[in-house]
Amino acid sequence: MASSSSSCFSPPLRLLTTSSSSSSPISRTCCVSIRHHLYSKHPRAARRCGTAITNASASDSNETDAKDSTPAFNPFGFVTDNPSSRNAIQLPEIPAEDGNVGQMLYRTEDKGREYGRSVKCGEFRWFVRETGTPESRRGTVVFLHGAPAQSYSYRVVMSQMSDLGFHCIAPDWIGFGFSEKPQPGYGFDYTEKEFHEEFDRLLDVLGVKTPFKLVVQGFLVGSYGLTWALKNQNRISSLAIMNTPLTVSSPIPGLFQQLRIPLFGEFTCQNAVMAERFIEAGSAYVLKLEKADVYRLPYLKSSGPGFALLEAARKANFKETASQVAAGFASGSWNKPILVAWGIADKYLPQSVAEEFQKGNPENVKLKLIEGAGHMPQEDWPEKVVESLRVFL
Repeated sequence: MASSSSSCFSPPLRLLTTSSSSSSPISRTCCVSIRHHLYSKHPRAARRCGTAITNASASDSNETDAKDSTPAFNPFGFVTDNPSSRNAIQLPEIPAEDGNVGQMLYRTEDKGREYGRSVKCGEFRWFVRETGTPESRRGTVVFLHGAPAQSYSYRVVMSQMSDLGFHCIAPDWIGFGFSEKPQPGYGFDYTEKEFHEEFDRLLDVLGVKTPFKLVVQGFLVGSYGLTWALKNQNRISSLAIMNTPLTVSSPIPGLFQQLRIPLFGEFTCQNAVMAERFIEAGSAYVLKLEKADVYRLPYLKSSGPGFALLEAARKANFKETASQVAAGFASGSWNKPILVAWGIADKYLPQSVAEEFQKGNPENVKLKLIEGAGHMPQEDWPEKVVESLRVFL
């Protein structure tokens, strides 16, 4: 059996180690594919193959560096090249060394639930974080996250804001984080209207008194937080916005474009490290492993979060929503105070988006630029976010 395996796999090895084209991005991708196949069919041969390929790749890498600096092919290039995310998808020499998915879930299943509880609301169950009490002297602040993240991103901000006397609430949107993820077509189709309706029900169940303060950040469901605000201006005393599409010139990240491609979107939405890589790609920082674990966890546990994101992305009209936001918050349409706290290191939305938005309503919009923060300032530099909110609110 051993000799059979050896003869069976030796031709590809000779091709990979001797061919002049072996240093190309495509060849390196083939190496990974071959190793993946071998692990499932012939573990012993795979380990020998893996060693040979690793040695060959190291040699080829040196030759490539000497010739040019062309980067290796990265199938997840639309997101990021940050080290923590690369490590999350590296194929180990022996898979059991890094543990299987079940072991990863066991290690992480209790993470990321700070200040949280499950709340039954109508047909669905929300996961809601809460700090402070409704009697807090400075009133209630509701924090809404964007896709593909979760309310976990606000944990530090909420803790510090409650210390300042605020009552803080941050739900995971339906389909995201630890909230319920109904299958499309069975009571929830991930449309803007449905998100608004379920959010109204949640506020009623939680007994949130109006007017309250609203903080919104992010794409897709983050934008729906703003369109909800436009329809409920009388329920809001003030609004803070962090790195959200605000104008028709706001770019659409590659992730959401790929989700809308038939078949390819189905593949993309089941990438277990999608959320953490999207967060890292919009930031100047690498997520620590314990944080990446939490953003990855929902996508590891089931296919539900991925298909929820897929459905929401395909139902969304990004440009139309951005147009509604720009027009709805312009002078003469909106008269409540707005703080735009903007992470200027955002790789998705340039600073010019925030500046253009402020010009549309200079009387009511205050712009605060947060140096050192990217697309999610609440994750990158929560202390600066808290200071900005404290002064504004």
